[in-house]
Amino acid sequence: MPERVLIFTDLDGTLLDHYTYKADAALSTLAQLAAVDIPVILNTSKTKAELTAITKELAITTPFIVENGAAVFIPISTFAQQPEDTVQIDNYWVKSFCLPRQHWLDLLTEHCQAFHKNYKGFSQLTVEQLIELTGLTQKKAEQAKQRLFGEPLHWQGSDSEKEDFIQLLCDLGANVLQGGRFLHVSGYSDKGQAMIWLASLYRDFYNDNEVVTIALGDGDNDIAMLEAANIAIQVRSPVNDFPVLKRQVSTIKTQGYGPQGWAESLQQLLSSKLTKGA
Repeated sequence: MPERVLIFTDLDGTLLDHYTYKADAALSTLAQLAAVDIPVILNTSKTKAELTAITKELAITTPFIVENGAAVFIPISTFAQQPEDTVQIDNYWVKSFCLPRQHWLDLLTEHCQAFHKNYKGFSQLTVEQLIELTGLTQKKAEQAKQRLFGEPLHWQGSDSEKEDFIQLLCDLGANVLQGGRFLHVSGYSDKGQAMIWLASLYRDFYNDNEVVTIALGDGDNDIAMLEAANIAIQVRSPVNDFPVLKRQVSTIKTQGYGPQGWAESLQQLLSSKLTKGA
């Protein structure tokens, strides 16, 4: 394993337990990774508001990727200078890959009338309804509703109707990803594209072209990230099958679920590095 490693990870069902949203089984491994200066970069469908809180809870100070690759938020202390094609928002340098949320809300309103009875978007759901669907606390549900780049939908129609709906949206220029619980409507950005862009900044920063990217995920919206990483770790989920990958090499399927599988796989893969920080 080369000197520099970058870890890109999904949250729900991966680093966070699908049911409890807790990372308890992975906390000691997160601390070990921080001790040996291996960045853990959250790459998720969650919002900037959610990730600002989660990074504090998990004591993670690295950049993070929001809303399925729509934008990268880089704490301004991360690199020596501001990366090209970024803007400063609060204490972050931000690189966006996607049109803003309102574009997709307008598209759904104007062109998808035939399907309106089949879904409810986050913009339509009350905080209480979102809590019922997800089990989130009120504060976290409020953060989840603060979308900047896309619109998650709670699908209530049939599978065949969903296929027709997705095809219509794709014809209109949208991208639709199935997450752990919701359909995510946005532009053609994905977790893989954002990961590749951020990894290139780290390579320049480290002056080291041998940086290895490790990606961990449990759902279909993680596939682009898993396919693009040097090493793909498919995390076992209690509610869906492993994401199906085209790649045949450098892939791992965890035995444990969620954060337990997350920690076990990284302990095995990086054992020699982690013991150096002990």
